[in-house]
Amino acid sequence: MVNELFKELAALPQIEAIALGGSRAGDHFDEKSDYDVYLYCTGPIAESVRREILSKYCTYMELGNHFWELEDNCTLVGGVDIDILYRNLDEFTAGVAAVVEDCQASNGYTTCMWHNLRTCKVIYDENGRLSAAKARFDVPYPAALKDAIVSRNIQLVTGTLPAYDGQIRKAASRGDQVSICHRTAAFMESYFDILWALNGQTHPGEKRLVQLSRERLSILPAGFEENIQTLYTHLFSAPQLIAADLERIVTELRKIL
Repeated sequence: MVNELFKELAALPQIEAIALGGSRAGDHFDEKSDYDVYLYCTGPIAESVRREILSKYCTYMELGNHFWELEDNCTLVGGVDIDILYRNLDEFTAGVAAVVEDCQASNGYTTCMWHNLRTCKVIYDENGRLSAAKARFDVPYPAALKDAIVSRNIQLVTGTLPAYDGQIRKAASRGDQVSICHRTAAFMESYFDILWALNGQTHPGEKRLVQLSRERLSILPAGFEENIQTLYTHLFSAPQLIAADLERIVTELRKIL
């Protein structure tokens, strides 16, 4: 069924490439795994056209969601979800180039789109441009990029006035649970960006990060998983211990740096 959907999408004149991402692009998926599909387009596709095609394969459709990228979020016949993202290939590769070739770091998740491109499975590539983009960025992890990510994100983790560890301690002292949660998430974004950069590996995204880090990264702080679990245990049950938990995580991070 999904292959038939891909064939119909590939027949649209605006589609120059189709890629499959997420677990479906690799070997670790089952029949309930979602589909992450990336359509690289030369121009917009009318919603009426998308609806006509997707209605043949989906029992539920949300067309035109634009919370992050332009997406159609649907449920296939059989109950598996499918997320279809519409991209311009030139704009997408320019964003990856800014990271890989210009070594521009972000506040967390710096190399996620590079990872997305490197690990996606090309389903359709009319002019070979998507495959060419994959080849262009199939390069060793730049040392300058590693330095840029570490330099930017360590200052967000600790050691500066805006650093997240200080913001979390301040929120805990106020009993501001929403702020504690918000700033801890930001802390972890920069923390994991540092770890994946330090190991010279592209960032896989926000899911299963502790497990994937344990499996794939050779350089990890002492007490890595235990210290994270302790912090999250104390966030709301024992906020008076948060400062010590953060100090432990930061100290072990500085040691490996």
